[in-house]
Formats: sequence, C-alpha cells, structure tokens
Amino acid sequence: MGIPVATIRRVGQMTGTEGSAAVMGTGAWGTALAKVLVEAGNQVTLWARRSEIADEINANRSNAGYLPGVQLPPGVRATTDAAEALAGQTTVLLAVPAQSLRSNLENWVGLLTDGATLVSLAKGIELGTLMRMSQVTVQVTGVDSSQVAVVSGPNLASEIAAKQPAATVIACSDSGRAVALQRALNNGYFRPYTNSDVIGTEVGGACKNVIALACGMAAGLGLGENTAATIVTRGLAEMMRLGIAMGAKSTTLAGLAGVGDLVATCTSPHSRNRSVGQRRGQGEPIESALAAAGGHVGEGVTSCAAVLALASSYDVEMPLTDAVHRVCHKGLSVAEAVALLLGRSTKPE
Repeated sequence: MGIPVATIRRVGQMTGTEGSAAVMGTGAWGTALAKVLVEAGNQVTLWARRSEIADEINANRSNAGYLPGVQLPPGVRATTDAAEALAGQTTVLLAVPAQSLRSNLENWVGLLTDGATLVSLAKGIELGTLMRMSQVTVQVTGVDSSQVAVVSGPNLASEIAAKQPAATVIACSDSGRAVALQRALNNGYFRPYTNSDVIGTEVGGACKNVIALACGMAAGLGLGENTAATIVTRGLAEMMRLGIAMGAKSTTLAGLAGVGDLVATCTSPHSRNRSVGQRRGQGEPIESALAAAGGHVGEGVTSCAAVLALASSYDVEMPLTDAVHRVCHKGLSVAEAVALLLGRSTKPE
C-alpha cells in the first residue's frame, strides 16, 4: 500500500538542520528541551512570560533562575511575543504548568499554524474539569486529538541539560507525528521512544508527582529506604489501578512513563515534588515549602486533589494519594498520615 504522502511530510518536518520549533515556557523543563532540540540539529524559539528571562537567554545564553550553570547553544532564541514565537511553526511544545495551560492556550489559539503538532510537557490533571493535558489542548484549540502529543519519562531537567544519558516517551495516536518528534529530539544523550498510549503516559506523569510528595514527606520525617520502597511500590499499584480503569495499557505504566518517571521523581534530590514533600515532612507549612522551591512548580500539590477526584469518578481506591491530599490541604500531619496508612486493614497484595 505504501506510506501516505501526508505521513511522509510529517516525519520529515523536523529532521536534520532545517527543523524548527517553538517552546512555550522557559521553566527548567522547557529550557532543557529547547537545548535538546538544538543539539539534535533544530532551531528553537523560546517564549518567555517575563522579559528579563528572555533578555538573559539572548544576551548571556543562560536561564540561571531555572537551570543554573547551564550554557544554552546559539540556536535557542527567546522572545516575550507569542505571535513571533509561533509564527509558521509546525511543532509547538507547551511547557507551562498544568493548571495554567488552558488560560495560556486561550491566548495562543489564534496564533497556531494549521496542522501544527502540539506537544504537552505538563504533568497533571486539571482541577475542576479533571481533564488530562492533551484533552485540555484539544478542547481549547479545536484540533484533532491526533495532532496532540505528550512527552513524559524519567526526565530531571538539570541532568538532561548537563547531557547525562536519559530516555523519554513520546505518546501520540498519530504514528507519523510521533516519529517526527522522535527524530527531532534524538541526540547523543537523549533517547525518545514512541508510544500510542496517550492516556497511560499522562496518568503516569500526573500520579508520580503525588507519590514523590509522599516519598519526600517520609524522608523529612526521618524514615528510611524500606519506607521509600514501600511508597514507590504501593504508589505504582495506585497508578496502575487508575490508569487501567481509564483505558491505559499496563505496559506503558510498567515502562519509562510509569515506573521510570516514578523512580526518578521519588528518589532524586533534584525532584521539586520530593523536595516540597521533604520540607513538609520536616514540619514546614505547605505554603512555605512551595515558596522555598524558588518559582519552580510542585505540580503534585495541586494535582493531588484532581487525581483523587478522578480516581473517585472511576471508583478507584488511592489511599496514598488521599493521605497526601489530606496533608497538603486538610491540615493532617505527616506522622498522622503514616499512622492512618499503617492502620488500614490488612489484605493480600
């Protein structure tokens, strides 16, 4: 039968040195992926909300507030003008926090190129609507779901910016778009895998932030590796229960976008969610723990409420997520949360 011409065009859109992309957001992850794209042979325009960040990137090749000590390559250019960043771009990476994606997209929708591939980098569930980020993107922009891709995996921005070897998952229902993104992001230290399971990839990304908060809380309380391993393992069980109920594939959640991302986020001192949880476990109020993150977003603090509500809508039990929600939003202490979890009735694994 042969490959459709439209698919061939999409696969070729961002290969070699002729590719270009817009990255909308200059946080640590957006900036790191802009660097990955350039070092894979593409040109990147970064959209910054604040002019001082754009000026720093253009003048000093750095974004010290989010990626300290990292030198950005010349192929990264920044602007505060969304129309300039998006003009003619067929690949747009959405690197804003989950809870602000909708409002940003509403401002950008009229600037998007017809047929562009929209790539969600945010990991969370929208409060109120309980939508995944790809669903929010489709609803606001009106594009077909096949135009929306998701990137997720064990991807700590600071390590990737330092060119430490890492892998990720590009999930999209359109295999041609997924392969085009795979080629655009593939370089000597960053290895993307494709997957058609958008639901599983997004559920893994949203749930792991909540479980990382739990791991951080346990560490802040002075608990050790047995506790951490228990939280990770039981957190994975919660993630899989919810994902499968929503239609995800178990293999996705057992892979990079599930177990891989979970382990990295739960164990690394570079993980924002783990760090926020650790401060809360040491007795800090959640507000000051978030403030100490210095502008970096701890998505799990907000998303835990949405994940819990989503689980309830599918009649899925998530006791760890419930405990994190109570600690973050209901005034429960970490010690009380541990006692609550340990006091649950025993049952087979």
